[in-house]
Amino acid sequence: MTFTWREQLTQTDIEALEANIARVGLVVRVRWAIVAALVAFSAVGSGIYAAAGQFGGMWHQMVVPGLALMFVLLYNTFYQLNYSRLGHLTAFNVVQLLLDVAVVTLLIYYSGGVYSWFSAMYLLFILEAALILPRAFQAYIVALASAVAYGLTLFLVYKGVLPHMDMPFVHNDLQLQGSYVAVRVVWEFTVMFGTATVGTLLMDQWRRREGELADRSVYDERTGLYNRAYFRRELGVEIERARRDRRGVSVVLADVDDFHRFNEMFGHDAGNSMLVAVAGALRAAATSGDDGLGEEGAGLVLVSRYGGEEFALIVPEPRVATRQREGVRIAEEVCHRIGAVRDDDRSVTVSIGVATYPGDGRVPAELVGAADTALAAASAAGGNRVAVGREARDADEVHA
Repeated sequence: MTFTWREQLTQTDIEALEANIARVGLVVRVRWAIVAALVAFSAVGSGIYAAAGQFGGMWHQMVVPGLALMFVLLYNTFYQLNYSRLGHLTAFNVVQLLLDVAVVTLLIYYSGGVYSWFSAMYLLFILEAALILPRAFQAYIVALASAVAYGLTLFLVYKGVLPHMDMPFVHNDLQLQGSYVAVRVVWEFTVMFGTATVGTLLMDQWRRREGELADRSVYDERTGLYNRAYFRRELGVEIERARRDRRGVSVVLADVDDFHRFNEMFGHDAGNSMLVAVAGALRAAATSGDDGLGEEGAGLVLVSRYGGEEFALIVPEPRVATRQREGVRIAEEVCHRIGAVRDDDRSVTVSIGVATYPGDGRVPAELVGAADTALAAASAAGGNRVAVGREARDADEVHA
């Protein structure tokens, strides 16, 4: 299938956005849990240091980390209030992840640099990036930012550009040993990029599975066309779009003539093969006029399997008046192309009904009902023809 981006999102687009926003909401909750854990750790750790008589000389080191945690509380509150509106924006998500990286880097520096245990928190943000960012390389960007921030901090302390922050119970000078600093930075690079790899692989599998499930809920497995449920959802969307744009939208229902007899004569395998061939002809007919739509073109034609040997198309009509409705033109094209289909030297014909919003119906059920009535008329007249509703009768009522 060929997909074309539209000004208005389809139901599939909307569902994908909603799924990503739900994942962003999960990340917001995870961040609150991380902040709570940090506050609890700080309180307990400070108590341990105080009991050991080590707290007095390091209280000044806690001012900046405390302010950083308050900043986290502020921007996470903002994120909590706005993620449902802004959570689909990649830039918005990247910025908050980089803010997390910056805050953790401050915590690392003020907790001893090479002695700090806080570098493990980078891994959480890399996994968050794999979860909510749409491209794998973006998770690697967060991993790179984390590794560079960590390595730069250790390097600046090693060179004396930044003063080393002493920690209780630590009595050596590892921050001044260049080989140790280099090995520690290499190790952190390895762990961070390893985490990014694991996270992106897991999310790639998750997203692939989500896509497969979405496809099953949207596509007909036999023909590869959209299924009936998707047709019904999209018809409502198209009618609303047509109402907004002050134009029409047509429903085309096509039923293979005497298909039960075809199955009886040639078998169900041959019938299934013919349905696939018919689906191909429908796709070709649906795209036959794309080049001529121009600026006044209404949009993409949706082709679906409506059930059994019946197919349905949603045809947005152009905004400008034309001699013949686009839905009627495509219906006639469908009739012609399917009549020309040869599958193992076998052929079929179709009866087609066309109904157009708003003249034939203003809601999906009315429009489909009018198209079904026209389809019944075409079939009763002998098949292999197109019957149209009231709105489309600027052409003959029945086209052979």
